[in-house]
This record gives sequence, structure tokens and C-alpha cells, in this order.
Amino acid sequence: MAAWCGRQGFVKPAAPIAVAYSAGADSTALLLAAHHRWPGQVIALHVHHGLQAAADRFVSHAQDFCARHGIACRVEHVQAAHATGESPEDAARRARYIALAHMAQNVGAGCVLLGQHADDQAETVLLALSRGAGMPGLAAMAERFERHGQVFGRPLLAVPSAALRAWLGDAGHGFVDDPSNADERFTRNRIRARLMPAWDACFPGFRAMLARSAAHAAQAQRLLDELAAIDLAQTGTPPAIAALQQLSRDRQVNALRHWLRTDADVAASAAQLDELLDQIAACTTRGHRIHLKVANGFVTREGGCLRYASSV
Repeated sequence: MAAWCGRQGFVKPAAPIAVAYSAGADSTALLLAAHHRWPGQVIALHVHHGLQAAADRFVSHAQDFCARHGIACRVEHVQAAHATGESPEDAARRARYIALAHMAQNVGAGCVLLGQHADDQAETVLLALSRGAGMPGLAAMAERFERHGQVFGRPLLAVPSAALRAWLGDAGHGFVDDPSNADERFTRNRIRARLMPAWDACFPGFRAMLARSAAHAAQAQRLLDELAAIDLAQTGTPPAIAALQQLSRDRQVNALRHWLRTDADVAASAAQLDELLDQIAACTTRGHRIHLKVANGFVTREGGCLRYASSV
């Protein structure tokens, strides 16, 4: 926690500190560490996803634990059911971040701390590799980021899960285990149960190595973002088609991916971007139409520029 605070310039925060507290082992360790560092300033935020019967028990444990330790606790119920074509994990994550940002802003928190640790980071890299992800996916999880107008931080990314659980056990702190974490229908759970032990057997210390690769990918992505900003300053936002056509295909991909992510908060697949570049290359007449589905909306042509519009 101290090392993360030093890297982030997060030494003496004036505003309250929020901790995303699920009542599981990782968030329990994080909550206690934050409470020890900033006594009286920490607020626990618990999200009830409404997806399993045990969720009510999680709320009760969270409220009782916080009451025993003199920590303020806020609870918000969400509907995290997934839409057609959306994974349950993604739907729950989206609902959780919206709820956390909403609660944090209501209590005036300067930052929401998240309990992801070294094992989570390694799982994220392996998941990205299994999906053929590009640089943003391989960069895995950032130590600090903004979403829904709220700053989030991950102080524990260098700490293995086993170390957190051992510390809690030695100190006699209780926590709950989410039964859904053992359900191997979810991809991340299969990685945790099957791939991680195999990597550990073949490459002891692999968590730190994967974290180093993720850091290299994150550095490369920052450079790509800088290049995209330079190119978009020339093409304008939304991008002018004629200006895009002056860039190399690789720079077009990079600029378009950055534009969609920053302006519309959507990620296009490699196949979608390839199709969009083909449509842009063929756009040589005033009446040429561009129309491509990306996420829950469409990229279209409007005059001489591209436009993204959500269909939701």
C-alpha cells in the first residue's frame, strides 16, 4: 500500500478513501490495510449483484465486519443480468463499476481502491493471450485508472493471493468465499483452476514475469495512444475520411481504435476494424456509404467524416 501510494502521489488524501469490499479475502485485506493507513477516512462500498442466493449473506458479513472495526459501509443493489451476446462476467463487472462510481461520488471519495492482486493480473494476461488480444488486453490491469468519472486504484497487484490469505489467517480475520469462483463454466475460473497450477509447476515465479510483460505492453500502448492523438489532431474528431486515407493502414487502425475507445467507450474487434478500413479505402465518391456494426452501435459516414452512434 505504501509503495503504491508513493508511485501515485497518494500520500495524504483530503477526501475520504473508498474500498470496493465484496467481503472476500482480497478486499478484506485491502480494507484493513486502508483502514490502518487512513483511520477514520475509509468507507467500504459493497455491491449486491442479485445473482445468487448467497449474496444476502455477503451483505450481512460485510456490515457486521465493518461495524466491528469502526468502518463506514455503504451497500447498493444492482441488476447484473447479462444482455444477449454479453458474458455474465462482463455484465456483472459493468454493473459493479457503475455502482461503485455512483456510491463513491455520493460520499465524496477521491479514489476507490480495488482488491485485485498478482494472481488476478496473471489470469488477466493468460485470458488475453487465449483470446488473441492486442496491446490493450496484454497490458492487463492498470494500477490507476478512471471510469464513469471516478478514479480507481489497485494497490495489491504485486501481492500474491496466498500472501493475503495467510496474513488474514494469522491475524484471525474472517471473510467469505464466493461459491461462484469454483464454477468452471466461467473462463477465468478455468484458468485459475487448471492453467495457473500448470504454469506454477513449470515456471515458478511466473506471476512476476507475466506482470513484467503486462507492464511492457502497457508502456507500448501509451506510446500508441500518443501516436493516435497526434494523428487524430490532423484528422479531427470525428475523423475526416480523406485525412484518414493519407495515413498508413496501421496508423489508421491505431487512430480509429483510439477514437472509438475514448469518444464512444467501445472496442472494435480486429475483423471489424479490417472491414472498416476496407470501406474507408473504397470511399472515393461523395455518395459512398459506410456502415459497420461495432459493439452496440454503428460506424457510419456523415458528410466527409465518420460517426459512431449507439443503437441502445
